[in-house]
Amino acid sequence: MHHIQYGTKKIVFSVAEKKRKSIAVEVHPDTSVQIKAPLDCSMETIKKVVSKRSRWIITQQKFFEQFLPENPKREYVIGETHKYLGRNYILKIINSQENKVKIQGSYLVVFTAKNETDYVKHLITEWYYKRATKIFDKVYEEAHKKFIQYKIQKPELQIKRMKKRWGSYTSSDKIAVNPELIKVSTACIEYVFIHELCHLIERNHSKKFYNLLEKIAPDWKHWKLKLEKM
Repeated sequence: MHHIQYGTKKIVFSVAEKKRKSIAVEVHPDTSVQIKAPLDCSMETIKKVVSKRSRWIITQQKFFEQFLPENPKREYVIGETHKYLGRNYILKIINSQENKVKIQGSYLVVFTAKNETDYVKHLITEWYYKRATKIFDKVYEEAHKKFIQYKIQKPELQIKRMKKRWGSYTSSDKIAVNPELIKVSTACIEYVFIHELCHLIERNHSKKFYNLLEKIAPDWKHWKLKLEKM
């Protein structure tokens, strides 16, 4: 991980070296920043590009942040509680030259030499997003198997921040889910996928839709209530 200072704001970014001719700056939905650079590009050159795009980067981050669910503000300090797959974990920060995040017992452990709020937040957010990508694919596959008899397609899955929704079936025939779902149980995640897959058969929230949902997931009301209490 690297960073530059833009006024009072520190912009943290990762670098992916690829066979390309120019430098690309990307701001992802989790607000993380990734730079795609040519294999022979120097860090000095990369930082100059990031510096020139700083205002745009911050604007994009603010745009994505507005879609975050209204959870209590996190301070990202030792002892704070963070959720993962329906369980609470206590944040622990350990000094280390290697930047990584791991679950150890009842702790969410951040290994880093930079015990700074913005940096710890970035590492945790990046970890959540990577875990969401892996776990959502697995749960989505299991949810889709429940629709075998209906012979429906398996729409492309997107992870997208939504202010007031856990998931949606888009007009472009894709299923989008909120990355915040990684903080609830896998049963709740599966319910969201089943709900959206039902829309491939019944587009509206009609009586037929809920009859289908009841057939596929008889306990759907329980998991819906769990999500509403988040």
